[in-house]
Amino acid sequence: MTAPQPTVTTNSNLYEKDFYLWIETTAKQLKAKRFAEIDLDNLIEEIESMGRSEKRALESNLVVLLMHLLKYQYQPEKRTNSWLSTILEHRRRLNRNLQDSPSLKKYFLKIFSECYQDARQQAAIETGLLIDNFPVESPFSEDKCLNKDFLPD
Repeated sequence: MTAPQPTVTTNSNLYEKDFYLWIETTAKQLKAKRFAEIDLDNLIEEIESMGRSEKRALESNLVVLLMHLLKYQYQPEKRTNSWLSTILEHRRRLNRNLQDSPSLKKYFLKIFSECYQDARQQAAIETGLLIDNFPVESPFSEDKCLNKDFLPD
């Protein structure tokens, strides 16, 4: 007859039961170079998820910025400080994101046109203008979008 084994919480169990404690434990294991104890599968998943989150944040901020630039250009009579604040804030977020992770610049350039199409649709909905009022291709270059001093006419 074998003695009952004590219940041991492994890192993978910890990941499912208490995510924050899993993070703290994993960080301590990494700092102590106790690599054999690390829940590698979940760590890899979390790192990949962080990369996807960075990309999604970049996309989201770019769509909001482009939409407000379109609204600013195509509805000058309705310009508000709120629009200017949104332009400033999302431009700041994009620039900070690209400064912190310069390798995302290629991704920014790759998704720029797609994000513009999303912004064009949203601008049409928010302004009540027909989508055909907005150009099919972005009237703003990638560089102008990131330029803190640029505002459309």
